[in-house]
Amino acid sequence: MVTHPLVTAFEKITRVRLPEHPVIRYETVCVLGGSIAGLLAARVLADHARTVVIVERDPMDADGNPRAGVPQGHQVHGIGPAGLQLLEQWFPGLTEDARSLGATLVGPDGIITYVDSTRQLQSGTTSLLVCSRPLLESRIRRRVLALAPVRTLKAQATGLDFHGERVTAVRYTTDEGPGTLAADLVVDAMGRAGRLPDWLEQAGYERPGLERMRTGMQYATALFERTGRHLTDPEQTAAQFTLPPGPGGLAVALAQPVENRQWLIGITCYAEGNPPQTVEDFRALCEKLPGPFAEAAMGTVTREPAHFHQADSRRRDFTSLSRFPHRLISIGDAVASMNAAYGQGMSSAALQASCLSDHLNRNPDPDAPADSFFAAQAMVVDALWSFSAGADQARQDAIDGVEVPPEIRQARAARQQLAQAALVDETVNEALKAVAFGLAHPLTLTDPALLDRAAAVNRRAAEPS
Repeated sequence: MVTHPLVTAFEKITRVRLPEHPVIRYETVCVLGGSIAGLLAARVLADHARTVVIVERDPMDADGNPRAGVPQGHQVHGIGPAGLQLLEQWFPGLTEDARSLGATLVGPDGIITYVDSTRQLQSGTTSLLVCSRPLLESRIRRRVLALAPVRTLKAQATGLDFHGERVTAVRYTTDEGPGTLAADLVVDAMGRAGRLPDWLEQAGYERPGLERMRTGMQYATALFERTGRHLTDPEQTAAQFTLPPGPGGLAVALAQPVENRQWLIGITCYAEGNPPQTVEDFRALCEKLPGPFAEAAMGTVTREPAHFHQADSRRRDFTSLSRFPHRLISIGDAVASMNAAYGQGMSSAALQASCLSDHLNRNPDPDAPADSFFAAQAMVVDALWSFSAGADQARQDAIDGVEVPPEIRQARAARQQLAQAALVDETVNEALKAVAFGLAHPLTLTDPALLDRAAAVNRRAAEPS
């Protein structure tokens, strides 16, 4: 077992509890952005503010329809165990609420994964809540908007006002014209394309450093009617490909049972790949994949293919700034947006909101930069980034023939050992999935006993029978 401060700190963030006796620290908090990260921040802040105003340009109803401000909303989304356990703490009964509307709680026996066409061991403990992004977001939004302190403002945020070293107000515009909202705390949840770095620079502050990992991932998702045995015994199936990629440059294929008795089939291709453009293309590709893909794609089409392109993964560094305004934080994709093929986005938003809850429970000085929050958030983001962007970088380096330092080469070899052993060894499989699902820090995978076990498993598998 690895004993390291980061391992302990990460584990703590996965199980931060809401305060039993909340202390009101702010009169008015303004959350910029009503997507999942903004909603979760609003939920946490509702215990610490008299009024929480969510500024969002899209309608904030709870009808479950895709929003214009979420162009990726038609694509496959998932909430991993780390995120789901936090959601259940903040919104008791949310899982059953979603299930009543057609979401599926897929148990360990129903989560099937193929890696380069080899079926991986199933997890003995993991369950996943499977539904469309609009359904889950609408259930969260309904719960948040029912909280007494929460208000909404249908507007576009256009800037911030500063006095001394603190943020004092949000500037916005509506259909009726511009306005200003005074705030004791501002939360930037405007996503990866948010303009906060520009606003900081215009006010004389530093821009947070931006790291970009080129991926060029292309996504295509379609919906098909779900029939036969999968109506009562649904499963989620994933097919992952590394080097070489799968058919058509395929990176990941997912078949998910979603609401209204549908299969949601998502195809993610590497930059050099060719995602299916038509229903016929979907069916032809699914014929080449293992598991139920071919059967799922033969159902009646209920939504034509939707496409999305993400050029890179991004993260911003708020911990190395020498000067940053008080009463301002960023959260969600505004801080880190990773390759969606790894399914970590929603769990990342939940874990970052848990960092905010932990920060507020510590009675922070509001008139000082939120250093402890940003430090905890960076720890969470680093952990998720190392798992997803680290794998993307390793793949790109292999394609480009990049010679990496020995320590990186050794770390990548160790991860490959673990991935190979996870196909047949339950202990290694559970350790790897705990990290992939955001339940454990990646440093847990450096446990010498675990690495020795993986090496022994792989040696035995290579021996002649």
